[in-house]
Amino acid sequence: MEVILKKDVENLGYANDLVKVRDGYARNFLLPRGLADLATPSNRKQLNETLKQRAHKEAKIKTEAERIADGLLDKTLRIGAKAGEKGKIFGSVNTIQIADAIRALGFEVDRKNIKLKGDAIKSLGKYEAEVVFHRDVTRTIAFEVVEE
Repeated sequence: MEVILKKDVENLGYANDLVKVRDGYARNFLLPRGLADLATPSNRKQLNETLKQRAHKEAKIKTEAERIADGLLDKTLRIGAKAGEKGKIFGSVNTIQIADAIRALGFEVDRKNIKLKGDAIKSLGKYEAEVVFHRDVTRTIAFEVVEE
């Protein structure tokens, strides 16, 4: 079954993509949650019109995302955390804290677009995270967890 995605769906596609999925996945997951519409001829025609109108806006958004990504590329984020004697922190560092650190540098990134590489961060040290600024602009940024 072919569907047109209304929203970004992880491991499937982005909004306004035409994707082929199994019937049950579309009927039981995508359609009831409002994540997709059936790819009927009228919906396909509407999608083509929408894509034509968004083409030049998309180029602007992509260049802005590249500017933000390049601005963060050479910077190392510092995230403060309370730690014990052996460098083990209380709790763990998550994407919310990384998003706040990026926001402190003057760039806006949604925490949902940040993916930590590896396991949960529970000790001091240097780590990396993958940040999706745009569907075509993904960068790996370095950050360091330091003791407060």
